[in-house]
Amino acid sequence: MRVLVGCEYSGRVRNAFRDAGHDAWSCDLLPSEDDSPFHVQGDVLSLLNQKWDLGIFHPPCTYLAVSGLHWNTRNPERAAKTEEALEFVRTLMSAPIERIALENPVSCISSRIRKPDQIIQPYEFGEDASKKTCLWLKNLDRLTPTQMVPPRLVDGKPRWSNQTDSGQNRLGPSEDRWKERSRTFVGVAKAMAEQWGRY
Repeated sequence: MRVLVGCEYSGRVRNAFRDAGHDAWSCDLLPSEDDSPFHVQGDVLSLLNQKWDLGIFHPPCTYLAVSGLHWNTRNPERAAKTEEALEFVRTLMSAPIERIALENPVSCISSRIRKPDQIIQPYEFGEDASKKTCLWLKNLDRLTPTQMVPPRLVDGKPRWSNQTDSGQNRLGPSEDRWKERSRTFVGVAKAMAEQWGRY
């Protein structure tokens, strides 16, 4: 399959598909972290018409995530960026590609475009981590969990290794926190390649 992984600089999904024998390419405004020759640094929209069999897109969640939308009422410029981000998502979803998966955390895509087809957790795919992730799918089956990682219990509440005892993410404020949190978990990337690569 020819696979386009849009808005990915880590190469994790691209590499999972390439390891499975597919002609997979990533594209992002940022350079790839692994200096791969199979990465295009630029606007993913310029690649949508190049006859891909599968598109997997990770649009930036900065102006989409529910956790930050409360700022929009105080900042009209930020609200306008949310509208731009939603239009970007619509363009990706309507790309001329037979099979599409779009991934994002809990966001206004659900209320402004449509509900996700599936919500997954990394701990369902062999990762000791919790991060609710929504998938919008076109002509793709829902991912089947591969390996459940049990949590530790703190006062009877489940917590995984990326969480503090109170449930917050362990990554403290920093300039690259967004980058660290936006990487696809390896277990999820592998499941995508193994299950969606069967087409």
